[in-house]
Amino acid sequence: MQTIIVLLNPGMLENADLDLRYRIPDRIEEVSNSLIQSNGYDYIDTEDGEPGPLMGIWLETENAHKNWHIVRDLFQREKFIGNDLSLSAQIYISEKDTDDLENCVLVFPE
Repeated sequence: MQTIIVLLNPGMLENADLDLRYRIPDRIEEVSNSLIQSNGYDYIDTEDGEPGPLMGIWLETENAHKNWHIVRDLFQREKFIGNDLSLSAQIYISEKDTDDLENCVLVFPE
């Protein structure tokens, strides 16, 4: 499986609700007909003075390069707990299984 990571910065969210860690992957799995599935989440430290920690939501899929658009399109259509993720989330991809953020490529925003 390949990796898609949704990165959330609490300082850019209208409502930094921790339930986002469940609602986002559940909805992505639903709209993608299980092409993209949850693979956990983690908190990522930030530089001193920046809001944080960041939240990374790991997703798995057969083809990250092909399927990350499903995530972007969903973020452009729907809000999550009052948050417009098309304006605040970053999407990273990797061909490797459960890859670390630093090894992934930023695909959104472009």
